[in-house]
Amino acid sequence: MENNEIAMVKFGIFAVVVLVLFLILNPFVQVNRGQRGVVMNWGAVSDKVLGEGLHWRMPIQQSVHMMNVQEVKYTTKSVSYSKDTQTVDTEVAFNYVLDSSRVDKIYQGIGDNKTVETVIIDPAIQETQKQVFAKYTAQELLDRRAEISNLINTELTLRLQEKGVILKSFSILDFSFSDTYEAAVDQKQVESQNLLTQKTITAQIEEKKKQTIMAAEAEAEKIRIQAQAITQQGGAEYVNLQRIQKWNGQGCTSYCGLEASTGLLITGK
Repeated sequence: MENNEIAMVKFGIFAVVVLVLFLILNPFVQVNRGQRGVVMNWGAVSDKVLGEGLHWRMPIQQSVHMMNVQEVKYTTKSVSYSKDTQTVDTEVAFNYVLDSSRVDKIYQGIGDNKTVETVIIDPAIQETQKQVFAKYTAQELLDRRAEISNLINTELTLRLQEKGVILKSFSILDFSFSDTYEAAVDQKQVESQNLLTQKTITAQIEEKKKQTIMAAEAEAEKIRIQAQAITQQGGAEYVNLQRIQKWNGQGCTSYCGLEASTGLLITGK
């Protein structure tokens, strides 16, 4: 009986030791959603990459480093120069994912996700921006913002693909120029507005002048027609007609009648 009890105790101790060792060595590894596990043998990166789920690893010999392969948004600021040597302060947003089929090579040659951003992504953005901005003047950077953003996007896509980084989107959040340039732009806008106002006033004066000329020409034409009518119809009859048209209808205060020699209506006291 004692022997059985001793055997049971030994078995219990053995089971506990095995359980403790199992927990310490932890031969299982879980790869969560949006991750890939880079397997290393004795610290050396292997070509084995674990997908999502629960996996077995060799304790002590193998370790697994997790790499995020979800889409990540990265923002950064930089200082560049335009074609006309204006200082341009920019803030950009950059969405990317790591190529899940190359995470072992990325980790081996570059490092983890943060190292990829520091060593690969940020320098690529800085250099590409400087190269592109140098092709445009400050005013062109303002006027052709969408075009410039697309050009940077294309350049970065080609450049980062070689490193296993897939560019999903790129956008310029904001850019600004030096205080001196900003003041010059404001002054130019004021001058442009003043010039526009002056042109409007000039156009109004010209229009008024045209209307005056047209009115004068119309009056001259009217006089010409009246003169022609007098000539054609006889001066006396026309003048008499005009006098009758202007008569207010009141009776003569002394006398009225037609002058015998001219036939004109005459009034008098």
